[in-house]
This record gives sequence, structure tokens and C-alpha cells, in this order.
Amino acid sequence: MNTPPPTNLYKRHRFPAEIISHCVWLYFRFCLSYRDVEELMVERGIILTYEAVRYWCRKFGQVYANQLRRRRPRPGDKWHLDEVFLTINGERHYLWRAVDQDGHILDILVQSRRNKKAAKKFFRKLLKGLTYVPRVIITDKLTSYGAAKREVLPSVEHRQHRYLNNRAENSHQPTRQRERRMQRFKSPGHAQRFLAAYGPIAQHFRPRRHLFSAPEYRHEMMQRFQTWQEITGLASAAQASRPTLLSTCMPGHGLEAR
Repeated sequence: MNTPPPTNLYKRHRFPAEIISHCVWLYFRFCLSYRDVEELMVERGIILTYEAVRYWCRKFGQVYANQLRRRRPRPGDKWHLDEVFLTINGERHYLWRAVDQDGHILDILVQSRRNKKAAKKFFRKLLKGLTYVPRVIITDKLTSYGAAKREVLPSVEHRQHRYLNNRAENSHQPTRQRERRMQRFKSPGHAQRFLAAYGPIAQHFRPRRHLFSAPEYRHEMMQRFQTWQEITGLASAAQASRPTLLSTCMPGHGLEAR
């Protein structure tokens, strides 16, 4: 069942839910900094600070992402796994990522190694979050995958080829764009927190456009924005036909209350 967000999710916040959810959406949907979001909101007559935006994204980003993950259809049974290096504070770390055959992100994990132990940890995290076993997994020729797969997923078919895994390779591109925009991640925890929320939110608003006609695409986007309103607790406000605070709010607000 789809559980609605807690009614007290925005309790003790100076700004209303419409503004908070809109700032979080801007930050995770587009390649923007906290200061960019602050400036966009000032243009709408809403005065806040980039520190408020940072606080909201850290507090609500993962909450929204978890709700979207619960509402998504069951992913495919063909998993593409790949890892890409991240340089954090001068040290090399690895971002492990799994996507299905349609390019939907299944899960990510930031680790300092890419050996058998790291691969087993990533497999277990995937299985815990998805609660089903894939039909086939596709990886590159890293031997850690095969060693971990024989222990964790012994009955699953394993294909290893350089070009079969392009689906996972392409999924790293948005991460690289955000990494450059953020001037690299500050710590492994920072990378894990951001990417765990960024993936589901950004992908929710990026349907595969080439599969839809123009009317179907407009309808699909309307459905997805309606889902966003439901998970952020704005659906009831929309049903009440209230004027949106983004269009009526005037300058004069201060820093977000902590």
C-alpha cells in the first residue's frame, strides 16, 4: 500500500510545504546549486537563504525519494551492474550502481573498494531493497562480480561483456554532471546521501520520451506531477483549490527556522 507522508512532516517550519517541496524539486531535478535555487525563488518574490535550501534537501530529499521508490512499478528482471570511480578528498572511491533493462535505477552504494567483499555487500543491499531475484545479471569483466555472484546468487545467469553493459555505463552520466556542478563530493557519506535521493527524484521526471506520442507524454507528465503532489502532501491542498503560495507569497521571509 502507498503510505501518505506524515502530517507533521513540515511541523515547526516557517515556510509552507509548497515552497519547501518546490525547492527540493528544483535542486534534485535540475543541475542547480543551492544558491541557484535561492535566486530562482527570489525572482518569484520569496526571500530565503541557500542554507535553508540545503537543510530542506537534506531533510526531505530522501523522504520524497523513498515514497517514489514505493510507488514505482516492479523493476525488470534483467539487472545491469557497473561501478565508476569517485575522487573524494584526494582518495579514490567507487560508486556501485544497478539498473534494469529499461534504465531504471535499482540502487547505488558508495564504497572504498571494488573487491569480492564490496561486490557481496552491494548484492545484499540490492536484494534487501527489491525482495526478488533477477533472471540475469550483466556486468563488465571485473572478477569480483563473478566471485560474489557464486555465493549470493548462485542460480542466476551471469553475462560478462564489455558492450552488453552500456545501459549501466550510460546511467553514470547524470552523476558526472552533478559531480562537476558540485565541485566534487565532500565525503563518501555526502555522495551516498545525495545520490540516493537524486536518482529516484530525477528519474521520476525523466520518462523515456521516445516511447510516447506528444499527447501520451503530456498525460504521463501530468500523472507524475500528481504523484509528486501526493508524496509531498500537497494533493489535499490542490483539491481544496487554494491559490498556490508560489504565486502569492511576497518578499519579507527570513532564514528557515531550525
